[in-house]
Amino acid sequence: MEIYIDTADLTEIKQAMTLSILDGVTTNPSILLKQGVSYKERLAEINEIVDGKVWYQVVSDNSMEMVKEAQEVAALLSQPVIKLPMGAESLKASKILSDQGIETNMTLVFSVAQAILSAKAGASYVSPYVGRINDIGWSGHQLIKDIAQMYSIQGFQTKVIGASLRGTQDIVSIAELGAKAATMPFKVLMQMLHHPMSDIGLIQFREDWKAYQAQLIENF
Repeated sequence: MEIYIDTADLTEIKQAMTLSILDGVTTNPSILLKQGVSYKERLAEINEIVDGKVWYQVVSDNSMEMVKEAQEVAALLSQPVIKLPMGAESLKASKILSDQGIETNMTLVFSVAQAILSAKAGASYVSPYVGRINDIGWSGHQLIKDIAQMYSIQGFQTKVIGASLRGTQDIVSIAELGAKAATMPFKVLMQMLHHPMSDIGLIQFREDWKAYQAQLIENF
């Protein structure tokens, strides 16, 4: 399963990279807005840090402008993935970019029907927004399952990447349901490291080791 963090914060990215399990970094206009620097400058900085894919979401409205914007960004990155918001213009752009060998991700996918069209347009990934779907009373996990099953039946190579994930259980659930990738906030990645029983066990090991060392000193 591919693991990404959804951020443009260089401190978070550097810390996450030290874990040696990160497949890359995903961004969007809202995330880049918070950084206070030009998006091209920040993407170039991220590219220097990340040994993996760097994802960027286009903001243009029509397919040809999307393609031009995507090409400019792709030239800055070693392993670019271009995010396209689901729609007719994005489908056109996805086909053009995929034919050029540039990976694309169709975002804002909320139905199996949209996932079918995305795969037909050559998208490398589709992003069902699990948390947002749950917020409106539907099941984001069920959508992940349905898309993954459909892709398997049809033989599509497009990967399902879970987005809008709000906790460790979301990651576990979508992995069990067939998602091939997940993108999450930095804090959720850090949460995956911990479990109360792991912390208790570590404390016990340390206390026992201290007792063992004290016993050795006493006996010898």
